[in-house]
Amino acid sequence: MKISREVKTAILVLSGIALFIYLMSFLMGENLFDNSKTYYTEFDYNALSPSSAVTINGNRVGKVEDIKYDFETGKTKVSFSVTPKLKFSKNSVIRLYETGLMGGNALAIINADDGELAETGDFISSEVKPGLITSLKGNFSDISSDLDSTIRSADTLMTNLNALVVDETETGLKSTIAELNSTLKSFKNLSYSIQGVIKENDTKIASVLDNFEKTSKDLSELSAELKEVNLSKTVDNLNKTLTGIQDIMSSIDNSEGTIGKLLNDDGLYNNLEAASKEMEELLLDIKLHPARYRRILSKKEIPYKPPTEDQKN
Repeated sequence: MKISREVKTAILVLSGIALFIYLMSFLMGENLFDNSKTYYTEFDYNALSPSSAVTINGNRVGKVEDIKYDFETGKTKVSFSVTPKLKFSKNSVIRLYETGLMGGNALAIINADDGELAETGDFISSEVKPGLITSLKGNFSDISSDLDSTIRSADTLMTNLNALVVDETETGLKSTIAELNSTLKSFKNLSYSIQGVIKENDTKIASVLDNFEKTSKDLSELSAELKEVNLSKTVDNLNKTLTGIQDIMSSIDNSEGTIGKLLNDDGLYNNLEAASKEMEELLLDIKLHPARYRRILSKKEIPYKPPTEDQKN
């Protein structure tokens, strides 16, 4: 089938018109073949532009389609589209935020975990996140207030300091400076006096230093001699002596030897005590009856009479 030239021309014109419309729509941010879902929200003011990004968790998923001012409510209505694959709750929030100092503004979908899924044409509530510029303005405002307060405090301080300098009373700064100068002069005079004393006793001070040096040298030599002494041998001998004494004391305590038996044997002690008592009585009898012992050689027996208590005493 042969197509006429007129039909070809008509097809070419229609194709050109369709291509022109598509290109214009593409340049305006619209895609005729796009099946994105459209939603609506509103703000108190306009800080967006058509084709501003719509993100979720930092990822771009759509764009702003249209911005209109509502004369009845005074609000700015915004329509935006997102990819049809995105599913989010109707209770989500659309947040207006700054993308940077020069990046303009964008919308972020803050997804909610509850509620029904949003459908095309639904209205989503919105909020505004303060940006860097707004925060800086607030901070600069606070800094300005603090700076003003600081300047006022500094002005008051300078006024008080000026009054203190001008004050001619004894409590003023001039009186304090005068007293400080007097104190410094006293220290200066004291320094001169100390220098004079040192100069007058220079010889004595030198002698004292020489004696101190000699004493230090003698102590050093004594310390060296003490180091050379064989202290370990002396300590060993002392330990042996103490061990011997300990063995002797153990033998005495165990009633070994004469001294041990003498100290620990009660029978021996009793015998010695009885012998001592009899010796005492014998000496007392000799003292009281000396004639009796002179007649021992004569073999004439004189009966023994125990001494009375008075005689014992």
